[in-house]
Amino acid sequence: MADPKLRQLIEAREFVAAPGVYDLISALIADRMGFKALYVTGYGTVASSLGLPDAGLATYTEMIERIGRIADMAKTPVIADADTGYGGLLNVRHTVRGYEKAGVSAIQIEDQEFPKKCGHTPNRRVISLADMVRKIQVAADSRSSRDFLIIARTDARTSLGLDEALRRGEAYGAAGADIVFIESPESEEEMAIIGKRIGKPLIANMVNGGRTPMLPVGRLAELGFAAAIFPAVGFLATAQALTTAYGDLLENGTSTAKAPMYSFAEFNELIGFRDVWEFEKRYAETE
Repeated sequence: MADPKLRQLIEAREFVAAPGVYDLISALIADRMGFKALYVTGYGTVASSLGLPDAGLATYTEMIERIGRIADMAKTPVIADADTGYGGLLNVRHTVRGYEKAGVSAIQIEDQEFPKKCGHTPNRRVISLADMVRKIQVAADSRSSRDFLIIARTDARTSLGLDEALRRGEAYGAAGADIVFIESPESEEEMAIIGKRIGKPLIANMVNGGRTPMLPVGRLAELGFAAAIFPAVGFLATAQALTTAYGDLLENGTSTAKAPMYSFAEFNELIGFRDVWEFEKRYAETE
């Protein structure tokens, strides 16, 4: 079930910064670092599990399998991307119930047409405001606990302009969303307008290289945001690290100091081998 700490943090107006995680290794590392929440990124999860772009290709079943494993392992509250809810209203109900049962603490649902596209990419189209309002109403009614938060995202800014995005954000909050997510504002000035206009807790999407300026959490809080996700920081850093390490091996025929690495002992500790060894010691068979 949902971890009540995330709702309590939002209600207490304690800013929540959530790094993007996309597999069990990234989640294990981030979970140990003292963040107030983790964000299971759809882009990173689809890329790492399917090797495909985040373009509506992953199914609910594929996503919940990975998300559920992360939520079950993590001691930190998990926010998880659920795309469009994976279909119509009945799909939204099924998705909300599944994510909540899996231990997710907040679900993000967006107003794009299917097949969706990753935020900060071109050619995103949105469904009608009325259709998305119904999705949010269904999502709010389908959860079993108020600790499970509904994040309503609109992608209208890029195709329809900021005024329409603001109109949708207000409507989604009124429909029952706990947190409003206006995707891809294109300047700090736009972010300030969003912070003043929307009367619900707001989440910012800090995508390295995206349409929105990268701002520190202190400035985001000043602008009126309650939380921020950093979905790309993990997989972009990993891709660079792997490129460096594999390139080093190809160039030098071995691994050198050019590619910083965990030690094998450190990784054994991270992945949980200490517990295995202690178990084996305790229950070792004797002749």
